[in-house]
Amino acid sequence: MTKYVLLYQGGTMPQSPEEGEKTMAAWMAWFGKAGSAVLDMGNAFGPVAALGASLPDSGVNGYTTVEAADVDSVKGLLGDHPHLAAGGRIEIHETTAM
Repeated sequence: MTKYVLLYQGGTMPQSPEEGEKTMAAWMAWFGKAGSAVLDMGNAFGPVAALGASLPDSGVNGYTTVEAADVDSVKGLLGDHPHLAAGGRIEIHETTAM
């Protein structure tokens, strides 16, 4: 099995506490459905700071780490992901053992 980091970009924020509760319930339902494939539920990111080359901000606003047989299996997990439903984008990064 291979580990993958999912990077969340864009999407819309809940506009009310009630909408926030629905959004959180959708995320928790997705985590429940993904089950043991989820290694780290992850976190949202706050303000960004950077060093090095001058590049555009990444626009990444959170992550999750999963484990799957291959990238197509990861894509299968993401079909009804709440971040996609909110208009966001999810990048799938395969990790490499060092």
